[in-house]
Amino acid sequence: MSARDAFRQDAQPAFVLHSYPFRETSLVVELLTREFGRIGVVARGARRPKSALRGVLLAFQPLLVSWSGKGELQTLLRAEWHTGYRPLKGISLICGFYLNELLLKLLPRHDAHERLFDTYGETLRDLAAAQGPGGILRAFEKNLLRDLGYAVTLDRDVESGHPIAAEQRYNYLVERGPISASAESGGIGVELVGQTLLDMQSNDYSNAVTQQQSKALMRTLINHYLGEQELHTRQLLRDLQAL
Repeated sequence: MSARDAFRQDAQPAFVLHSYPFRETSLVVELLTREFGRIGVVARGARRPKSALRGVLLAFQPLLVSWSGKGELQTLLRAEWHTGYRPLKGISLICGFYLNELLLKLLPRHDAHERLFDTYGETLRDLAAAQGPGGILRAFEKNLLRDLGYAVTLDRDVESGHPIAAEQRYNYLVERGPISASAESGGIGVELVGQTLLDMQSNDYSNAVTQQQSKALMRTLINHYLGEQELHTRQLLRDLQAL
């Protein structure tokens, strides 16, 4: 076995998150794989008109990919469609790019999250069938933070330990969780009602107040973990009044 073959992986489930030109005819492709997390590969010759890879390396479609090498960028050897998904269109397409940008900026390379990979695929299917994508995005954001080790506490007051009460008002503190609102806690964290937290716990985003408050909460949390990084797709969604 050659040194190249020793680092070869064959027919691994993956999605394309992003790609950009590399040299004259190639692409660098960021992949989300089920067993190896986010990886970067060089698809040599993929920009040539007759390349077998040219029409395969598309976002939002399940692939089986093979690569070899080690380090930050490996060499893509083969890619083929695994199963077909309904194409994303309109606002759902922009939401799909939003998911990809979150994963690119929050998920370290070579950090496998099999559950997150499955959640991503399920979210793409949901977006393709959705009329209103807001609740789908909130559920994905919540699951993403959970799998990165930043689980969102939704079931209890983190100071008293008491279960969340639907009519109670709370302040959600980043990296801590919800505390009962009081004169002393006013103005800190994200203000919301207990029903919003309970709805988020059960992935029920049918209530208009829950939609508004859950959006504000998740935006605050994700901004915190992004640090100085900006989300360009969020601005597109904001312009379309969908996020």
